[in-house]
Amino acid sequence: MDRGTERDLPPGRIPLAVVVVDRDGLVSHWSRGARRLFALPKEEAIGRPALDLLPVTGAFPEEEDLAGYGEYAAYDGLGPGLASSLDGQLSYPAAGRARLAVPGPDRADVLWWAYPLVGPGPERLLVLAADADGLRADGPGAERAGERIAPGFALHTDFPGAEDLARRLPEILPSMSVDQSARIAAQVLELGYPVLEFSQNERVPVTPDWGVARRTERRARRERAALAPASGEPLPPGLGTGAGDAEYAEDLEYAAVRERLEFLNEVSGRIGTSLDLARTIVEVSRAVVPRFTDVAGTYLREQVVAGEGFPDGVPDTTTMWHRVALEHTDEPGRWDDVVPVGEAMPFPAHTPFFQCMTSGEPVLVPRITEEMGHAIASQFEKRDIRPLITGRSMLVVPLKARHVVLGFMILLRHPERPVFNDMDRVTGAELAARAGLVLDNARMYTHQENVAETLQDSMLPHIPAHLAGCDIATRYLPGTLLGRVGGDWFDAVKLPGARTAFVVGDVMGHGLNSAAMMGQLRTAVQTMAGLDLPPAQLLRNLDDLAQRLGDSYLATCLYAVYDPVAGELHLANAGHIPPVLVRAEDGRSELIDLPTGAPIGVGGVPFESARVRVAPGDRLVMCTDGLVEVRGEDIGVGLATLCESAAHPAASMDDACDTIIRALNTRGGRKDDVALLMARLGGIAPEDVAEWRLAPDPAEVRRARAAVHEQLHAWGLQPLAGNAALLAGELVTNAVRHAGGRDVELRLVRADTLLCEVDDDSHELPVLRSTGPEDDGGRGLRVVSTLAREWGSSRTRAGKTVWFELTLPRRRPYPGT
Repeated sequence: MDRGTERDLPPGRIPLAVVVVDRDGLVSHWSRGARRLFALPKEEAIGRPALDLLPVTGAFPEEEDLAGYGEYAAYDGLGPGLASSLDGQLSYPAAGRARLAVPGPDRADVLWWAYPLVGPGPERLLVLAADADGLRADGPGAERAGERIAPGFALHTDFPGAEDLARRLPEILPSMSVDQSARIAAQVLELGYPVLEFSQNERVPVTPDWGVARRTERRARRERAALAPASGEPLPPGLGTGAGDAEYAEDLEYAAVRERLEFLNEVSGRIGTSLDLARTIVEVSRAVVPRFTDVAGTYLREQVVAGEGFPDGVPDTTTMWHRVALEHTDEPGRWDDVVPVGEAMPFPAHTPFFQCMTSGEPVLVPRITEEMGHAIASQFEKRDIRPLITGRSMLVVPLKARHVVLGFMILLRHPERPVFNDMDRVTGAELAARAGLVLDNARMYTHQENVAETLQDSMLPHIPAHLAGCDIATRYLPGTLLGRVGGDWFDAVKLPGARTAFVVGDVMGHGLNSAAMMGQLRTAVQTMAGLDLPPAQLLRNLDDLAQRLGDSYLATCLYAVYDPVAGELHLANAGHIPPVLVRAEDGRSELIDLPTGAPIGVGGVPFESARVRVAPGDRLVMCTDGLVEVRGEDIGVGLATLCESAAHPAASMDDACDTIIRALNTRGGRKDDVALLMARLGGIAPEDVAEWRLAPDPAEVRRARAAVHEQLHAWGLQPLAGNAALLAGELVTNAVRHAGGRDVELRLVRADTLLCEVDDDSHELPVLRSTGPEDDGGRGLRVVSTLAREWGSSRTRAGKTVWFELTLPRRRPYPGT
């Protein structure tokens, strides 16, 4: 490119040559800028070794007169040369200045930047170069001699064109595929997009490295050499005595401090974007690689990883530390097998890690010696990590919050990169302080979230998928991510007579208070359901209980009792939305028309019940209003959607629940909890039920035993016949002994278990007693309690029911199956 074209460019920019080198060291991309700068067509460059096509001689010799180059004198010899970078030695971003081996009339010197590329693609290195010859103070750019020019990084400077350059970065890779250019652009932007920035006021670091002290020393040495008189006479005051060096060092120190503040500000913006502990850990590790370090390993205490309470006490040699993240710039997989994420281990007292976590202060190791590498490697048993750490510079920084060490980070730099210094120690300590605070916030949120989930799980029942005559599926969705505890609940209670009670309720409000009230009401419903109270009477008693607990809360409740033998639902409602019944015969769904009633806690209002006939295969759907109610929308719309989605065919009960959730939960605007209970009412066939009426006569006991024995043989349950007949005889004996004159009813039900029930007209419930050798009675219930799977009793309107269950024998598989 001729000088006139260069002078016509917008102020602050110089064209860049772009070269991409693959893993074999061959050129895979050669831009127009590279063609102009190196005078080589793209067709001749692609596929050739990069070392042959970038003819540079390295940094300028120190003895050369550099006065004409102004500020660029400070850039010589920074990091590895371009040749070593192309030769595969580069593992972090580097920059420098070099001379063309065969300079032409318009090409002599170049500034270059090299970026290692990671990922699955074949590209290994991105090289950017610019013609620096026109920047001499006595060259065509002399009119800008008063300005300073330095390679900057668009994402990390105040350069006014930074955002525009970031958007246009893929344009410098015009001949590559969209995916390739986007991936490479993303990596370059992660490191900072290099531009040539003009500024009369600010200096910008040459590379993403922190080698400020090194540059200061080289510049000071050159100024002293240039100003020293040949005769050896003393220098004039202020020259060579440190005044000029001090002023320049002060400028560079200011630039270094500014650079670190920008880095810390950038890191602060990249970590803590959420309260998810796992995501925060990854953000903290990725924030420092590769700009500050090449390897970053994060270790946290067990309590922090588990989201438990704040760890107490100073760590010791028994404290277990979990490796929760590892980021690095080495080739993929190099660290994964040796130091895998998820491993937990203690650290002995002689290691720098133990010193860091006990003192709470950063520990700086300029170079890991072979002796120290061996001592550290001894902790890893059969895995030899010495090749990974020996010769590297290490900085261990504690992750603290409220004066307690939560964990620490191990930062390592490649051997060819400048070692960590005291300024890095300060920067690392500030970085760790910010990261520790973010991690502690995430830890506390995770702890509170675990407490809330534990509380909610303890209050919501774990309902079996199958009860007598019905299949059940449930779903619970919290209202918000920040508050997972609410007042919605569901339940299924096993009742005498192979019946099941279904409950869905909603305490108005949200949070721990609502959840506590919900827990009390749910316990009360379970207790009263076990007493086999009619639905309306149960809600009446629940309302009285809520009044005694206080008038601060209201709740809605829907209570239904399913009798699989009679094929009937008995329901009562306390201010709740009506249930949906899906008919198996034609797939039609409908809202069950129930007397609404007032919410629990209003007090002084009656409750009514209704009976609904159901057929085998019908489905009952009960939910809370959080599923169907959306702010600004009529609830009738949600109920209609509920009916429609409930009637949708599904392969299983779980699929049917998911269909309802998807249909109603995607409308947006939901802020309340959701409790959903679905039951498929399978019923019990008449041939699986046997009933007898017995006179209140002791002679009927023998008849009862014989009838039970005969029926079980008819059902093919011969292994149960003996025990069932014995236990049925004991219950009939007690019923005859305490009956008031009404017939005793005996019933057998074959469902998931064998159920035997005996009804009489006495309201006195039997009690299991301890018996002595001389007692005449009381042993019958002891026998029942010993041999039966379950047994119990409950009052009825006419008297009581005493029942027991026996486990059905396993069916033998057919031969060959």
